[in-house]
Amino acid sequence: MSIKLGFLPDLTSARHVIHLSDGKRLVLFRLPSIEPTKPKTKAANETENGWSFYAMEAECPHAGGPMEDSQVDIEDSAYIVSCPWHAYDFNVETGESSVGIKTCTYPVEIRGETIFLKYSEDGISLKQLEPVTEQVKFKKQGQTQETELSESLQKSLEISSRPVFLDDNATFCDWAVHILNTPHPEHKIELTIHLFSIFTEREKSSSPMEIGRGTKPPPATPPRENLNTVKATEMPRSRGGGTLKSRITMLHALANIELWAIDLAIDICVRFSTFHAEETGKELPRAFFHDWLKVASDEAKHFSFLRTRLEEMGSYFGALPVHHGLWESATATAHDLRARICIIALVHEARGLDVNPMTIEKFRKAGDIDSVGALEVIHNDEITHVTTGHRWLTWICGQENTDPVEVFRSNVKMHFRSGLKGPFNTEARMQAGMDERYYGNYEKQPANVKVA
Repeated sequence: MSIKLGFLPDLTSARHVIHLSDGKRLVLFRLPSIEPTKPKTKAANETENGWSFYAMEAECPHAGGPMEDSQVDIEDSAYIVSCPWHAYDFNVETGESSVGIKTCTYPVEIRGETIFLKYSEDGISLKQLEPVTEQVKFKKQGQTQETELSESLQKSLEISSRPVFLDDNATFCDWAVHILNTPHPEHKIELTIHLFSIFTEREKSSSPMEIGRGTKPPPATPPRENLNTVKATEMPRSRGGGTLKSRITMLHALANIELWAIDLAIDICVRFSTFHAEETGKELPRAFFHDWLKVASDEAKHFSFLRTRLEEMGSYFGALPVHHGLWESATATAHDLRARICIIALVHEARGLDVNPMTIEKFRKAGDIDSVGALEVIHNDEITHVTTGHRWLTWICGQENTDPVEVFRSNVKMHFRSGLKGPFNTEARMQAGMDERYYGNYEKQPANVKVA
């Protein structure tokens, strides 16, 4: 049977989630038609103005990852989407994967200005067609939120200048160091999103961006602008989420974490760009830089969400003190990529998976649904960030013939002396690839494992 999804002029988003009456969720992709190598007739899923529509299951068949957040690439004149959790890839037309599993795809047909989904079961109807809109919330020059703020606060929120963009000859490391040295948070997030956009676009071209390994040293500590920095022990306490003041305090602290997280994801690329695995001597592949740049882009989006909520609630980022504790862990692991991944991605970021649900519940109980929506996006993205850390630690250990679990636990013992403490979100950690071997029975440390 055919299910009417809507009219072409209304479907301009790149992705929609299809909710069907039988409870099934699909993803509808709207992608530019790939130019054929030889003339062919227009396919049933193609529009007259050069767009093609594809539909597939919304959950990855491997571990249920959200395919609406997948990365889209072109391989052998076909669109391939990769699950954000574990990078399982699928052809959007056939559902086939390079790893042997398969997902379900569904034919899409364009009839005039109307788009239809071909579905195997009768009596099923469309309940909702939901556009996927998780855009970064940029500020424009001179823009402030429309809230009852004092004149001095309005002035502090305005952007008085534009970020400096590098030219087309700049290498990845040129951009990375430039972003790290950019103190203004709005400029930092705009440059990060821009770099991710041009880097991924050029990866599909015949002239990918040069990495520039080892050509630019990163700063010891990225500079900050107009922030009151204190020790972590001197930070204001939120005391739960029952009051507006406490929720602002929590969101401000989270925004500070996200701002540092941008720098951490950028720094790992440039600081360790010349890394070579022991045993094989293999350098980091380009996918390493893409993956961590995607993390940085997500963190920029997260900061923009939190900054926007703070202003909607009558505050702003910088209204409260901040601390640099997260960067202290980066400094302690600046000498070794394995240690950096273990501590930043698989300790700090994984700890976020443990505490995020409790934070979200506090905001939900307070009726702050807008903040809940932002925090849920952040939590789901952070699962993929832990996945990225797990993926690249596993890659390094595969090159060096070492056990990633033992390498992780030994680096934690060396660089995170307070140890890992529960409770643990075992489900979210498992989705990210971290089973209980990484953090269970932590008092039993492996012996004689090489660490940095």
